[in-house]
Amino acid sequence: MRGRTDSRDRRDPRASTWTAAGCAAALLLAGGCTGGSSAAEDPPVPHAIPGDLEAAYQDVVHDVLPSVVQITTEDGLGSGVLYDDSGHIVTNAHVVGEGRDFEVLLATSQTPLSARLVSSYPPQDLAVIALTDPPDGLRAAEFGDSSRVEVGQIVLAMGNPLGLSSSVTQGIVSAVGRSVSEGEGQATLGNMVQTSAAINPGNSGGALVDLSGDVVGIPTLAARDPGLGGGQAPGIGFAIPASTVTSLADQMIEHGRVVDSGRAALGVSVRTVLGDGFEPAGAAIVDVTEGGPADRAGLRPGDVLVKLGADPVTDVVSLTEALASHRPDDTVRVRYARDGERKSADVTLGEA
Repeated sequence: MRGRTDSRDRRDPRASTWTAAGCAAALLLAGGCTGGSSAAEDPPVPHAIPGDLEAAYQDVVHDVLPSVVQITTEDGLGSGVLYDDSGHIVTNAHVVGEGRDFEVLLATSQTPLSARLVSSYPPQDLAVIALTDPPDGLRAAEFGDSSRVEVGQIVLAMGNPLGLSSSVTQGIVSAVGRSVSEGEGQATLGNMVQTSAAINPGNSGGALVDLSGDVVGIPTLAARDPGLGGGQAPGIGFAIPASTVTSLADQMIEHGRVVDSGRAALGVSVRTVLGDGFEPAGAAIVDVTEGGPADRAGLRPGDVLVKLGADPVTDVVSLTEALASHRPDDTVRVRYARDGERKSADVTLGEA
């Protein structure tokens, strides 16, 4: 089964912090925070806030870090999260690459274990591997409901950045529902969680955890800043939400592949076209899948897509990012240019 079976104190540390903050406000307004003794006899409440938060951090690290593993591949190191007590581990597809056999180092051991590939799904940059001889006492992570993640929520990123095993960084949820491209010709990931917690090389495939100890995402990539020569932009990282992870991982474990991706498709192949000044000006349709969504809506090769729903389309990547924010069976208005005229069509999206 997935998730831990031991009982845990599921305190919400945000509640205790709020209470302490409310008591601090009472001290300012009324000169004390009563509870059976005077303010003069009690220690100042504001000093309890850092201690409560520190204790919450330590509890979460103690609880979840044993579920985070280091994965050694032919190409380097990455991270993973124990998904169940049968030895399945979730990680990023780009961590496993083309490999099929791996070494896994548990946080509680110094002896590497052998693992094999179960399935990889590059379109969402997710993979599942399995320990070939899982030991007793594996501590699977608890995956939370990522639909309840809120901007401003404190999160911890756990992994093995730069080969530094069992490392923890902290930050907040900066945004939700982001669509992020890994680059031209690579995966475009939808509904991502953006976080300020540092995601460094080697963190990929680890755990993004809330203060209740639930994994709410799998850290996957950091933003790149063209102004830094394409270097990593500090404080901007992205994680695959837990709901996507559990949906796809369950399919890969049961079927050996993803049978229901949940990713929207237009049913076309496209290329970027340039306009005046040699700037990207749209995505030209090269081929239309017969009977597919675009074909049913009357789109044809040569049409240049310039908008999908509310999202401008300037190139192949922006089209893919726009599609990533939709689901199969969504009906969207597509705007396109044909023979110098602007036209529009309503398209019911299919599944990739």
